Amino acid sequence: MGDLPNEVEIQEEGPREGFQIEPGPIGSADKIRLIEALAQTGLRHIQVCSFVNPRLVPGWADADDVVAGFRSAPGVHYVGLWFNDKGLDRALAHSDKLTLSGSISLSASDAFTRKNLHRSHAENVEAMRKQTRLHLSKNVPVRRIGVMAAFGCNFQGDIAPAQVISTLQDGFDIADECGVSIESISLSDTMGWATPQRVERLLGEVRSKWPHQRITLHLHDTRGLAVANAMAGLRMGVTRFDSTVGGLGGCPFAGHKGAAGNICTEELVLLCEEMGIRTGVDLDALIEVGRMAEEIVGHQLPSELLHAGSLNSLRRKASVVH
Repeated sequence: MGDLPNEVEIQEEGPREGFQIEPGPIGSADKIRLIEALAQTGLRHIQVCSFVNPRLVPGWADADDVVAGFRSAPGVHYVGLWFNDKGLDRALAHSDKLTLSGSISLSASDAFTRKNLHRSHAENVEAMRKQTRLHLSKNVPVRRIGVMAAFGCNFQGDIAPAQVISTLQDGFDIADECGVSIESISLSDTMGWATPQRVERLLGEVRSKWPHQRITLHLHDTRGLAVANAMAGLRMGVTRFDSTVGGLGGCPFAGHKGAAGNICTEELVLLCEEMGIRTGVDLDALIEVGRMAEEIVGHQLPSELLHAGSLNSLRRKASVVH
């Protein structure tokens, strides 16, 4: 284990994750309100929507309206998600507001690939090869390889680090064939199988193979270990994390209704703040935005911090009393 990083970068995915999975209709104005509020907290990367088939994901039927409607904040990168040619074309129509970047997205679990995408791993590799070429033909850079189910899979069980390494190598092979330079690797705990020990072991293996790649952790709190896993990642030198404000969203792959989604942004910020790691985020402002998100969706979100408040807010009160 190395030294703790001095600062980390947080990629906020709450709007896309949350409004994609919420059963009730959420108005475009409320989505815009949340996106604009998040941009005032110090967050610099916000995933704002999914450009997907509205019949399959009705929660993002208004993606174009939301992107057209929010006011961009200086220094904030807004990104959208897409899965096919049509979605990419819709994203390209908003290139004035969105930061567009492609990804080679694979899964370390063949069973999950078949269940989720109805493809074999080999078929998915070929699909990613075609998608990478499509991105490049439309001048969309491809700099990232993402691996889902990197720590375990509900349908296949434990995933060995060697399998993740093999999957990443498939991604690097695609990049080499297409002439693109990969700058970062994303490892996703898609179904909540990660533990601190697994995180340390996998990161060690990946780092020994690709020491110069920046690693992002995408952690789910399905079994309540997301903060512990983030801590393990920090101790291994990870400087980029995906998260969702208030714990917006859920885990559709967890196998049981109501499973928690990504690590809560404010809990990740609190962890870093108490360890002297800079995030650039105003935690108290972020907590207020989390409470706004709770009001918008109309039910309690997983984050305990929304109700407990930050430690610094209590320290300020205590100093006034004494």
